[in-house]
Amino acid sequence: MGRIVFNLAFAAALFLWDVGTAPAKQTWSAEEVRILRSLWIGNLPRLSKDPSNAVGSNPKAAKLGHRLFFDKRFSGNGTIACATCHQPDRRFTDGIPVAKGMGKTTRNSPTIIGTAHSPWFFWDGRTDSQWSQALKPMEARDEQGGARTGYAKIVYTDPSYRKAYEEIFGVMADVSDSERFPPQAAPIDGTASLKAWKDMSAADRKTITGIFVNIGKAIAAYERLIMPGPSRFDEYVDALLKSDNTPGKQILTDAEIAGLRLFINSGKCIQCHNGPLLTNNDFHNTGLPIENKTPKDEGRMQGAPAVRNSEFNCLGRYSNAGNKECAELEFIKLEGPDLLGAFKTPTLRNVGLTAPYMHDGQFSTLDEVLSHYNQAPDAPIGITDIVPLTFTPEQLDQLRRFLLTLDSPVNVALEFLSPPNVSASP
Repeated sequence: MGRIVFNLAFAAALFLWDVGTAPAKQTWSAEEVRILRSLWIGNLPRLSKDPSNAVGSNPKAAKLGHRLFFDKRFSGNGTIACATCHQPDRRFTDGIPVAKGMGKTTRNSPTIIGTAHSPWFFWDGRTDSQWSQALKPMEARDEQGGARTGYAKIVYTDPSYRKAYEEIFGVMADVSDSERFPPQAAPIDGTASLKAWKDMSAADRKTITGIFVNIGKAIAAYERLIMPGPSRFDEYVDALLKSDNTPGKQILTDAEIAGLRLFINSGKCIQCHNGPLLTNNDFHNTGLPIENKTPKDEGRMQGAPAVRNSEFNCLGRYSNAGNKECAELEFIKLEGPDLLGAFKTPTLRNVGLTAPYMHDGQFSTLDEVLSHYNQAPDAPIGITDIVPLTFTPEQLDQLRRFLLTLDSPVNVALEFLSPPNVSASP
């Protein structure tokens, strides 16, 4: 009997883990350790190829995309670039509630860090690749506000751009004839560019769109490099998994560990914020108020049909994917009450450095975000997916402290975090 009791005690010990030398010894069950491992950056899988982008892993394309990302000439007025709203020193966000380009949008600029692992882009998921996402702002009137013929001409007339382009995509078509290729022509409703576009021949429109798509694919090759580095949370989990009990070493504070426990247990945050990027890449209605904030926004209800009907989706003519490589798009959910007012779950990595929050940037601080989830008001449109946390002020503070442990450097070569010399060949 004594042996049985001893064996049971030994077995129980195997299900408990500790790390650091906090005053109150921190222990985790085997199931909790499994969850922590699943959230750890070390569990991030190797980036798979984007079947829709044949140059997605091409270093030359990434170098060209880096230059395009920072070049303000790729806008209607020469003052806006991708980097205007996705600033490296702000973890590729812009620090304001909603994006401002040539006008003011209604959506917050989300980070691009780690998005190469996502199947959907934008808050409503209206594109299904990084390259198709990159094209949308370039012709959106309130963002970069240009036209695809103008962009093609920049690449063609700039010797270094043209050389880099042709090394990747082959000989570029001559688009210098302004009669055939007007400086501002694009299929943008309600603009003069639309008439100019319709006046072009179908063959010339296809030529220009092909160049435009290649610009997006080069930008995507650059963005695929932008990944999160390890945070203090990851250091903690790494030590936990190695059973590192170095005397005097305490990676997280007691309050941060308490917040982590709330995050994975009673808070049920991992229902949506799971995996090493702390997002399920799905869409949820979180009951955000809209009065005096932004116009009514139906979210995924509009985004799902938009991506399914896009000429730039995974199954479209400009995709390099085969018919059997677009499962996400083939099995997309296009209707249902759960799509109304639903928005993409953002990553929580670098959440302390990427305020304001939510799809419309209506919350300036994490305290405001947590207060919203603590109350979980009814949704003004659709049905909310969340229930009240009902945490105490102390618990909310612990949860906030834990979230700040997810901040980290960007995991990419330093040269890609600042503008290249645009006068030099990429």
